[in-house]
Amino acid sequence: MPRLRISAISFLNTAPLMWDFEHGDSGKDFEIDYTIPSLCAQALAEGRADIGLIPAVTYLTIPKLVVVPEIAIAARGPVRSILLVSKAPVEEIRTVAADNASRTSVALCRLLLKKWMCPAPAAASEATGDGDRRQPEFLPMQADLEAMLARADAALLIGDSALRISHTRYAVFDLAEEWQRYTGQPFVFAFWAVREEVAAPELAEIFERSAAHGLEEPSLEVICREWAPRVGISQADVHSYLTENLCYSLDQATIAGLQLFWRLASEEAILPPPKPLRFLGESGEPSGLEPGRTQAQAR
Repeated sequence: MPRLRISAISFLNTAPLMWDFEHGDSGKDFEIDYTIPSLCAQALAEGRADIGLIPAVTYLTIPKLVVVPEIAIAARGPVRSILLVSKAPVEEIRTVAADNASRTSVALCRLLLKKWMCPAPAAASEATGDGDRRQPEFLPMQADLEAMLARADAALLIGDSALRISHTRYAVFDLAEEWQRYTGQPFVFAFWAVREEVAAPELAEIFERSAAHGLEEPSLEVICREWAPRVGISQADVHSYLTENLCYSLDQATIAGLQLFWRLASEEAILPPPKPLRFLGESGEPSGLEPGRTQAQAR
């Protein structure tokens, strides 16, 4: 029987999730391909992967997926790796050069700017009569800050490159922190999704166990030692990022934040309408859950 194909993300933030696949025996049972978040979703949508760590927004557009319960890449406050870097005051931003590796981060940035951070002046809304808010233009670019800011007023950086940014030269906005400021909710960036036809019952345990092992202190020490030189930050910074900035739980609170994001972004015509999360059930069959309920609470 062919091995299931995993499309994983090649960022530091996924290292704990992949622990058993890289340092244990789980890797021999799967074919693993590392790429950027947006291409994980594309591989799943095109049938080139069976399991993917997908940006949260792409779940809305790919049919027949089930979600591995309990696990996410999320933040309950500042995340440090999703940054809007601006050379202009935020209310004057007209163009944003966007690293499109993560569609969720682009959608979050659009929502924050349009709804809260730089809405259209009241006079302009009164003149048009429709209350529309100004939406900056987003320009897709490679993650090169100097080149991005040479072309646009601001740059959206995600992942490891954002962790190296100095916060003294430009105005820097941590988008997870801004989301929490305006909504009081955590933010979910990505989670594991499985094609419905291969949703075997043991998959949930395999991925949950790998995440648990990766977040244990002996494993974190190895991750910090291996990843610090790759990212270009200290081992202490890697450790604090993984343990203080990131949240790896898809629980009631993070699900509520995810549902709120989907709803608000849909209302602003940034995303399609929300749809229910469907979790991999204990029997191996997909199980629909009400928004805000975890797999454990449904048992």
